[in-house]
Amino acid sequence: MTREELNEEIHQEVEEEQKKETKKKIIKLLIKSILVILIISFLFYSYTTYVSTVKIKVREYRIINEKIPSTFNGLKIIQLSDLHFGSTMFKENMKDIKKLVNERKPDIIVFTGDLISKNYNLTSEEQELLMKDLEELSAALGKYAILGDEDKEEEVITIFNQSNFTILKNESDFIYKENNNPILLIGLSSTEKGQNIDSAFNYFNQETHNSNIYTITILHEPDTVDSILSKYSTDLFLAGHSHNGNIRIPFINKALRKVKGATKYDQDYYKINHSELYISSGLGTETGLRLFCRPSINFFRLSNQ
Repeated sequence: MTREELNEEIHQEVEEEQKKETKKKIIKLLIKSILVILIISFLFYSYTTYVSTVKIKVREYRIINEKIPSTFNGLKIIQLSDLHFGSTMFKENMKDIKKLVNERKPDIIVFTGDLISKNYNLTSEEQELLMKDLEELSAALGKYAILGDEDKEEEVITIFNQSNFTILKNESDFIYKENNNPILLIGLSSTEKGQNIDSAFNYFNQETHNSNIYTITILHEPDTVDSILSKYSTDLFLAGHSHNGNIRIPFINKALRKVKGATKYDQDYYKINHSELYISSGLGTETGLRLFCRPSINFFRLSNQ
């Protein structure tokens, strides 16, 4: 073999070794990349499923309106919504909810729909425990609830009745404190549960109605607000259903997911003419995921100045 041939053979061997080394590096890089992706995916799934779905936030708001009677200055209202029991909220989470609610000593508690996840079948033991937990929620002036689109009517009505909640099915109730100057609470059923706006707002069709009474309307689907305001007035709307999108894009504050009944109104607050609309992000989920949108309890303090 000539020197040139020997050199050529050595050169080829060196090239082959370099190719093998390059392949090994590429394979190692691919394996590392796959591992990183798997780890990030696992952490993302774990956070969105097991952390951000159960770490409850209390959102505090101050409501100021000159129509609020002086006796109601400082009135505290807790709004709960969309528990979807059996999705990401279970009996162990109810202890946290009770603590967060009762330590604030609310005057009124309102529940704005969807108590139990639609695909979840409560055991008799779970039903008893849930009724006990809801009964132990304390409110000086009353506890109220409406039906959401996913609520199994007979089951949910039984649970709320046994928990000392008043269910408002397209009805209203006067709430008094100390004197004869009340505020009006209106409860509107879900569009899927026989919603009747005229029935709910029947008070304002009576000749003797007080047009200046401070009015709070609890409803499930926030998009219903436009239909209400086309005929009637409400000072404060409290709604649920949207979950504020479950997954939101930070900084631009946009929801990645919209649901029927909350396509126009899905964020936590809107000012619509003279009305204020607050939408709860809910406690449970329909999707099992949350990101940049923690489950929440809304806590309101009312004042006329």
